[in-house]
Amino acid sequence: MRQTGSIFKVLKDTTWPDRKQRWHDFISVLEYTAFFTVIIYAFDVLLSRAMSALINFF
Repeated sequence: MRQTGSIFKVLKDTTWPDRKQRWHDFISVLEYTAFFTVIIYAFDVLLSRAMSALINFF
């Protein structure tokens, strides 16, 4: 049962971000998600066009 007590002690000693920092972190996550979504979409379109051209070549 000491493990449970130590978990609560760690949670109590943790410094949590304030409201402004939470919003900043949330916006950062949205920006990174949008960025990588665009990169993956562009790679998917490029790869599908290349594969279609290769299939049509033969």
